[in-house]
Amino acid sequence: MNHVNVAHACTARLSVPLTHTKEEKYLAVMDTTTIMQLIPNRYPILFMDYVDEINPGASIVATKNVTINEQFFQGHFPGNPVMPGVLIIESLAQAASILILKSPEFVGQTAYLGAINGAKFHQIVRPGDVLKLHVEFTKRRQNMGVVHTFAAVGDVTVAQADLTFIVSPQTTQA
Repeated sequence: MNHVNVAHACTARLSVPLTHTKEEKYLAVMDTTTIMQLIPNRYPILFMDYVDEINPGASIVATKNVTINEQFFQGHFPGNPVMPGVLIIESLAQAASILILKSPEFVGQTAYLGAINGAKFHQIVRPGDVLKLHVEFTKRRQNMGVVHTFAAVGDVTVAQADLTFIVSPQTTQA
């Protein structure tokens, strides 16, 4: 599957619901506030600015605007700012969490990252880059999901991985 040239089709921020065939049901864009209502991540570990599009139970495209103000650039690396690969994977995992938790069978639950397989990093991500996060379901079971992910800057895939999630009912700590 070639992901190098598909990223450019998702660079415009959508502000209206997408229209597709009757079998496909798309939701409108999610902003940061809506994202925070769905997943527990908060600053400084929220690595997503908005969702471009989502097809619940199938796929999602989200955006992370990488800025020099990111806390991790203070130490990675001074004078040569590079987004850590582990944080690119975390960004993909957050997008995957939204896809999973918007899927009908997992609504109202919590998704936990269970495995990272086949992670590859192809290019450095620097301040000023717009990171497009692409996630597609590949497998689902009663309480788990597997997604194929890739992150792109422009037309170039910068990272990819298959992520496994375990889904369980939400619990709150006293």
